[in-house]
Amino acid sequence: MADEGDSLGGRLGRYARVGASVGGLAARLAGERYLGLSLDRDRHATELKVALGGLKGPLMKAAQLLATIPDALPPEYARELAQLQANAPAMGWAFVRRRMATELGPDWQAKFARFDKEASFAASLGQVHHAVLLGGQEAAVKLQYPDMSAALEADLNQLKLVFAIGQRFDPAIRTDEIHAEITSRLREELDYRREARHVALYRHMLRQEARIHVPEVVAGYSTDRLLTMNWLAGEPLLNWKARSQEERNALAADMFRAWYIPFYSYGVIHGDPHLGNYSVRADGSVNLMDFGCVRIFPPRFVRGSIELYRALMADDLDRAVAAYEDWGFSGLSRDMIVILNRWAAFLYGPLMDDRERRLTEGVAEGFGRDTAQKVFGELRRLGGVRPPREFVFMDRAAVGLGSVFIHLRASINWHRLFESLIDGFDVDALALRQQEALTEAGLS
Repeated sequence: MADEGDSLGGRLGRYARVGASVGGLAARLAGERYLGLSLDRDRHATELKVALGGLKGPLMKAAQLLATIPDALPPEYARELAQLQANAPAMGWAFVRRRMATELGPDWQAKFARFDKEASFAASLGQVHHAVLLGGQEAAVKLQYPDMSAALEADLNQLKLVFAIGQRFDPAIRTDEIHAEITSRLREELDYRREARHVALYRHMLRQEARIHVPEVVAGYSTDRLLTMNWLAGEPLLNWKARSQEERNALAADMFRAWYIPFYSYGVIHGDPHLGNYSVRADGSVNLMDFGCVRIFPPRFVRGSIELYRALMADDLDRAVAAYEDWGFSGLSRDMIVILNRWAAFLYGPLMDDRERRLTEGVAEGFGRDTAQKVFGELRRLGGVRPPREFVFMDRAAVGLGSVFIHLRASINWHRLFESLIDGFDVDALALRQQEALTEAGLS
């Protein structure tokens, strides 16, 4: 493939296609809302997906994020954007040679015993090559695409328009904090030195988990736009769908611990749990990969998550009020809290049921969507709500992991698994552990 990202004309052409599609969406939604014009949302949502699907970079990443946030966009658009996968064609060898020479010097090839010309993975912000270091160690070499910093700022302007569309379509959920959160996380994802510190953080937090594997950064082969780690061999998770129930259950439990030990013990979560970010070893243990999108939460937010669960278990409305305040909600009326609790009861449902079960057991297809529509419709009637920005990646992790468990058809006592993680929770102890871990990883 030609290095279209290096061509100003190529980049402008792609942005023109995306801008026309997004702008057309805005105009048509406005016409539908204010002029009574008819809009074929399904057809136009497909057009938008096609326009974004050919575009590497932050806007494609943002579209994937938006698809997982309830009511940030009309449902037709969220459904189509959810199908976007980080599998755009890789940049060619000419780009790789230039980037590697820029990052490691003109003699960079002499630093490797082998370097595969074809990328093993291509994502929205960069691509990964398999290599072998001079000492024989297999490595994953992650290269950032050209001009991503400049592209990010241009894409954020497009993102404002996308959010304006969702806000105009449905004011029940105010999206200003969502926009701020996505902006912050995308800027962090372009900093590969920060990602290297995220890797160190996860190695520390999961150091006692023998069935969860985190790569190690190769410092002398890493820069701001190049990240080299040891290669973690494994196969795609979906390959395990045909395994025995026992093997699938064990894998799901490992995945649950991989994501939620960091959250409930350290206030940290991996915010991008799509299928390409982990693989499974022959023994069924889990490899975690790609640590660009990591969210560090204030300890009170973690406490709020646990307190809301306890409030729902005890049917204690006052405790729920305190939990929402811990989360950063403000100005909620009692009626709003009752409505939010209805949505929370749906999300926490499997964790409150003390028996082995599948995640979606007893839930009709579309029930979650119908529940969300009813909840947000009632919130709209009461004047709308502004979700705290921390919700964006918490929701993304829950949605992403939930889809994994559904794929695996895992049947687990989710209640006991969850209780084992939060037993003896103390917010002050978490704050201390968090600070120690961040300091060790160079993130404090």
